[in-house]
Amino acid sequence: MESFASDQEVRWCPGCGDYAILASVQKVLPELGIERENTVFISGIGCSSRFPYYLNTYGFHTIHGRAPTIATGLKIARPDLSVWVVTGDGDGLSIGASHLLHLMRRNLNITVLLFNNRIYGLTKGQYSPTSEKGKKTKTTPQGSIDQPFSPVSLALAAGCSFVARGIDVDSKGLQWILKAAAAHNGTSFVEIYQNCNVFNDGAFAQISDRGLRAQRTVTLHPGKPLIYGQNNDSGLVYNGHGFESISLATPEDMAKVHVHQNTDSIAMATLLNELPFPEFPVPIGIFRAVARPTYEEELSAQIHKAKTQQPKACLDSLLRSGKTWEIQ
Repeated sequence: MESFASDQEVRWCPGCGDYAILASVQKVLPELGIERENTVFISGIGCSSRFPYYLNTYGFHTIHGRAPTIATGLKIARPDLSVWVVTGDGDGLSIGASHLLHLMRRNLNITVLLFNNRIYGLTKGQYSPTSEKGKKTKTTPQGSIDQPFSPVSLALAAGCSFVARGIDVDSKGLQWILKAAAAHNGTSFVEIYQNCNVFNDGAFAQISDRGLRAQRTVTLHPGKPLIYGQNNDSGLVYNGHGFESISLATPEDMAKVHVHQNTDSIAMATLLNELPFPEFPVPIGIFRAVARPTYEEELSAQIHKAKTQQPKACLDSLLRSGKTWEIQ
């Protein structure tokens, strides 16, 4: 199996969650059947944005927040390439928020990995767009008064055709999500809970720790019931207005459990994402996966139609058409 690991020394802080994500990506890439020469990773600025250096593929380390824009241009010029964007909660949801939103609404066939550690790591611990309200940092010594972004809610609101969430240390679950995201024909957005052990250690420990994960997360898998718990003894039931958590003591209880479907219902996906923790488990997995034409497919069809209608069109003729003036 061809290795996708580069020869570069990995320069993240020891214990950073980025190592686990990198390992999962390097494990998944050879299984996709796409050659290294046809794979491109594009990043912006931040700790996560060193990703292209550590993969034996083509890559761009671009400017702050603009990775989606560079990726859009590349995908339009070379729709045959497998294009990935790696960003963080600061890079992607602050200066890069509008670029990310437009990428998702256009539905280019690009996979976006957003590492969410709820802090600015590279610039040494300032609060970020996903930092929880009341978070005390170097830039919010009295506690943040900002309402944090939910990356999944943002992606759903933008109409993104594939929206998912994974956890850095859950390698099996993350690899399943990455494979599904790569296989999706359209924009795939994956939020990854990632631990910054230097500036925001334990931000997701209540759900990511191995001993707590089964009880405090529920997997969103298409066609499967929403059951969770150390012994799969709890489930989520949809009552027509919202969700309830019940104990699964009998077959009748099991029959009530909601079966997750990745339908076109943004409302249902949003409802799941907004389940309050710790009263409810945190949803991990695929919130939404729907088929619709990609931007590059529709653009190609539009260009083809224009060429059919004007087969002999040329730029020089266009510039000289209509009223012209000759300057002496």
